[in-house]
Amino acid sequence: MGAERAALETSEDAVLGGRLRLRQPLRGHRVGHDAILLAAAVGARAGEHAADLGAGVGAAGLALAARVGGLKVTLVEIDEVLCALAADNARLNRLDERVRVLALDAENTQALAAAGLSLGSIDRVLMNPPFNEARRQNVSPDPRRRLAHVGAPGLLPRWIATAAQLLVPQGALTLIWRADALSDVISALSAKFGSIAVLPVLPRPEAPAIRVLVRAIKAGRAKQVDYPALILNDAQGRPTAAAEAVLRGGETLSIAEA
Repeated sequence: MGAERAALETSEDAVLGGRLRLRQPLRGHRVGHDAILLAAAVGARAGEHAADLGAGVGAAGLALAARVGGLKVTLVEIDEVLCALAADNARLNRLDERVRVLALDAENTQALAAAGLSLGSIDRVLMNPPFNEARRQNVSPDPRRRLAHVGAPGLLPRWIATAAQLLVPQGALTLIWRADALSDVISALSAKFGSIAVLPVLPRPEAPAIRVLVRAIKAGRAKQVDYPALILNDAQGRPTAAAEAVLRGGETLSIAEA
């Protein structure tokens, strides 16, 4: 891994209006809006422990840790090179006392438990799983980008099952997914989760949603709540004030209230 990491070209980029700096590969998957929106949808509190599954270079988990002082965060990522960058990013942002990184498969709950991520001990799980399907989308030739974007069949239910095992009773899972596959998310949550909340993300007014943010409570029983959509750009293509408040200003989304 050391030789691969040394040969990897990276950039250091500011996100959240400069509140967070991230080293990331120049090629392959790059941090975008999804990670920041995911962090903004998590209503964590000081003293809690959150786990970010499929963390990449740590954008979502670190954004959450930067926002919530006193929150402990564990970043879980299968790609060892990205794990090393995530650890660097925790140090770069002076969050390494509260953030640790595990180079593990998010589906391997035994390995997670052995590494100290005890089952039934996590207050919040957040995740941005690979949500494209190889049979439906063109697959990138870049292996790191492909790993980040393309999920194997059945990946979503397996990651949700991991979240259910990690979470404390009434713990919260927050995820971001393709809007056209919301029904798959609801179905995968039905066995172990309830009290589902959904917030669509639209690229511009009157356009179909491109993403959905979903929060669910382990063993929750309340009815589903649908939040007003977040619109990223106005009709002229300019970022909306609401989107800027979240993506640059670091504000939380309404779905994070629980």
